[in-house]
Formats: sequence, C-alpha cells, structure tokens
Amino acid sequence: MKDRKDKQDIIDEDLYEEIDEDELYELVQEEKFKALERSRQRREQNKTKRPFPKWAFWLVAIVMVLNIIAVLPNTFSIPAVNFLKTSAQLSTNKKIETYQKSIVVVETGNSKGTGFSFTRDGQILTNHHVIEGEKRISVAFPERGLFEAKVIKDFPEVDLAVLKAEGQNFPHLQLADHTAFNDEEHFYFIGNPLKFTGIANQGTIIDYTQLEDWKDPVLMLDAPVYRGNSGSPVINDQGKVIAVVFATLSHEQEGRVGLAVPIDYYYEKIKE
Repeated sequence: MKDRKDKQDIIDEDLYEEIDEDELYELVQEEKFKALERSRQRREQNKTKRPFPKWAFWLVAIVMVLNIIAVLPNTFSIPAVNFLKTSAQLSTNKKIETYQKSIVVVETGNSKGTGFSFTRDGQILTNHHVIEGEKRISVAFPERGLFEAKVIKDFPEVDLAVLKAEGQNFPHLQLADHTAFNDEEHFYFIGNPLKFTGIANQGTIIDYTQLEDWKDPVLMLDAPVYRGNSGSPVINDQGKVIAVVFATLSHEQEGRVGLAVPIDYYYEKIKE
C-alpha cells in the first residue's frame, strides 16, 4: 500500500475548479468555421476551373452539415460527451447504480455541488467551499427527494463539512478506515458536474501532492473532474470512500488533474 507523501511542483494555484463551460460552444463554432472555410475554398477553386453547378453546391452543403454533426461528438468529448458516455455505461453496473442512490445535489443560494450520505440517519459529507457562508441548504437524493439540511461539523482547513438531513434509513456509502492505494489504483466517483446530476465516472490515483497553502498533502487524480464535482466521493474497488474531490489543478508534469481530500483528514478532525 502506498502512503508516500512527496511534494510536487505546482504551476497553477487557482484550485477551485476553473471550468470554462463556454469552451464547449467556442470549440463547436471553431469547427463550424473551418468547415465553412473549406467549403468556400472548394467553391473558389471550382470557379476558376468551370461553372459551379447547383447540384454540386447542394452536395457540398450536405457534406458540410454532416461534417459539423460528425465534429460535435469529438468536440464535446472535451469535456462533455465522453463523460456522459462513460456514465451511461457505468450506470448499467449494479454496484454503481447502488452507489448513485447515496449521492446528493447540495444546493445553496449561490452554488450547486455534490455530497454523499455516509450514515443511515442522513449525515452527508461535502466540501466546505460548497456551503461556505450559506444559511439555507437543501440536499436532493435521487430516490428520496429534497430535504433541508444543516451544517453540523465544518472543517474549512481541509475543505470538508458534514450536513444533516432530517430523516432515517437513507441510502449511504461506507467510509474506508483510512486512505490507502496502490500505484495507479482505479476508482469511481459520482457527482453533479456542469449542469448534470448523478454522473458516474472513473479514474486512477496518481499520488499525493503538496499544495503550498495546505498543511498536509492531498490526492492527485487522473480523472475528468469538472465544476459541480466538488464533494464527490472517491470510491475504491471495494466500494469504500477513500477521499473527497474538492478541486482541479494544472500540474507541471501531469497536466490537468483532480484533487481530493484523503478520508484520513476527516477522521483526524472529528477526533480533535
């Protein structure tokens, strides 16, 4: 098992999920422009050779439209289509389907994030920055519906918070006793990225990384983490939560990675 805590070089410390959703639209527009430009160039070339017949014009137009349609899935795979396809595939797995029942949408006046129930009586773990400064918080279970929630524990120094929804017999995930993983260990995570809910995905754990403004290192993830995934559980292949997603980072060697708070830090805080 790996418990090494090496310090990593960091080139981007704007940790809290810098996601440009407009990039999706811009990429599509760029591909559309390219297709139109190619069509224009073909027309110009044909004009110099011979008159451009109407049937050829419509043929080019149809090809252009098909080209744009073909480009959309490739374009939106960064980031949208791929993680939606992956989620659809994973959701047919009975284990994932069970995990999804414990994932909640955490809604406040200013933000939407993810949380997950880890006790039968409705205790929910999420990120501190998701609920920071909010007095009215609601959580929505996929099958149980909407509940008001209160903050019962808050640990801003490790970006964790525990909420309590009124009720009993909630579906819930099991916390691991401690954070342990092997090299490139596989994991699942489920959350509410962008404008979607209950999206299941997967990745591998790279290693620990040390952030300049954190006392202890956090996990670095090779995974498609986006805005709204804050509070998503990192679930190992034994079905236990070993960490909580809280941000993304541009890393000098690894590129864009996800970051997660080891579940060890939750245990340390509740003991203080």
